[in-house]
Amino acid sequence: MTTSLKRKTMKIRKLGHGFTLIELMIVVAIIGILAAIAIPAYTQYTQRGWRANARTVLLEAAQFMQRYQTINFRYNQTDGTAIALPAALAISPRQGDVRYNVALTASDAASFTLTATPTGWVDDLCGALTLTNLGEKGSTGDAATCWNR
Repeated sequence: MTTSLKRKTMKIRKLGHGFTLIELMIVVAIIGILAAIAIPAYTQYTQRGWRANARTVLLEAAQFMQRYQTINFRYNQTDGTAIALPAALAISPRQGDVRYNVALTASDAASFTLTATPTGWVDDLCGALTLTNLGEKGSTGDAATCWNR
């Protein structure tokens, strides 16, 4: 190989290293656009999961209340006070950070209402979820959307 060819090859190799500032800015812009789309979608997805878990806990608590009523023929204690939900049915999810507190908000001998209230975050779409002894599902937002998603 001749010396002039070696020099040209070395020049080409030297010029081929690194990125230009404009290339770097294009990559940063693309990452920014992807993040602007992905982060809100991920947030909505996780919130939907938290809501689904809260609905599950509400349904399990309603089953607990139905079993209590089957044994005692009433939804409250004989002295008229509400019964306490088991600790496993008082929070959602059962492991990790608590996203909903579940409470028996109204109880008498013939009816009850369970409420799951968001804690540590604001649920703009649904707010608190409710479930009654008749199976009526509600929320402070759009109940049909919140219970079917």
